[in-house]
Amino acid sequence: MRPEKLLLILLAAGMAGCSPAAEPPGGPLEPAASDQPVRPPIGSVVDPAAVLPAVPEGVQAISLLGEELRSAEASPELVARLEAARADYEANPDDADSIIWYGRRIAYAGDYRGAVVAFSEGIRKFPRDARMYRHRGHRYISIRAFDRAIADLEYAAALIEGTEDQVEPDGMPNPMNIPVSTLHSNIWYHLGLAYYLKGDLDNALRIYRVALEGTPNDDMRVATTHWLYMTLRLLGRETDAAAALEPIKAEMNVIESMSYHQLCLLYKGEGDIATALVSDVTPAGGDSAMYGVGNWWYYNGEADHAKEMFERMLVESGWASFGRIAAESDLARKF
Repeated sequence: MRPEKLLLILLAAGMAGCSPAAEPPGGPLEPAASDQPVRPPIGSVVDPAAVLPAVPEGVQAISLLGEELRSAEASPELVARLEAARADYEANPDDADSIIWYGRRIAYAGDYRGAVVAFSEGIRKFPRDARMYRHRGHRYISIRAFDRAIADLEYAAALIEGTEDQVEPDGMPNPMNIPVSTLHSNIWYHLGLAYYLKGDLDNALRIYRVALEGTPNDDMRVATTHWLYMTLRLLGRETDAAAALEPIKAEMNVIESMSYHQLCLLYKGEGDIATALVSDVTPAGGDSAMYGVGNWWYYNGEADHAKEMFERMLVESGWASFGRIAAESDLARKF
């Protein structure tokens, strides 16, 4: 669904007749209360063009290599879940959870731009709800709008300062149906990723160190350590990188981040490439493994092998996965 059509649905569900909760992000900056941060200048949900980069009709994003990226048709199961979320939103247009799940289901169905519009509506109604910025920031990463993602996620990080963390429900649960991430850990994790993908390694390092301090479990610990280690290696800080791996053990309570766990063991010299590449049954996990192995080759002096792996990912990987986006970023900046 085009974002413009989604906007009409949001308007019909109550946007047009309700008073704004606050000036939409993107308007003139207002003085913040002493205990509240200033909203980032992003755009206005009233105009999809203000919150979305311009792309040709039917295109979700432009890759970092200039390729037009389009989503495949969603499965009947994903469509059914999206329709249920839409019905709940239309029945409860002023409920924050309804907006969040509607936006998440839009993204799972492949319409990342539509999800940005939905979360922008959530921001208009709930301008101090960090979850709205967290999810919109995530989907800005999907469509390669890294500066917008950073602005949203930095703001979300300011909003959660001093608040109690909360488990974040999974939209696509793991086989054990146990959520492994939290609101705080997801904000820091995605913020570090946005900086990393932009090539701002100093800020990525700053954020990943904060993220690691708040990891709620072994899944988030191995995932965060993976990106932290790669960042340190790319900065030439091999001693610090090795130290970051010290808490990683072969026996850990990892439920879904198997690829990140095996990559960390590879970095420690306790694993191997073959195991890392087949350690995860999910496409996104497989993409992460391919990128991690390619990057491992790169900073160990085998740039040709790294380039071959990244180019292979352009053909084999789903374009919205973090590993694929990272491969694009490296190909665009390093080769």
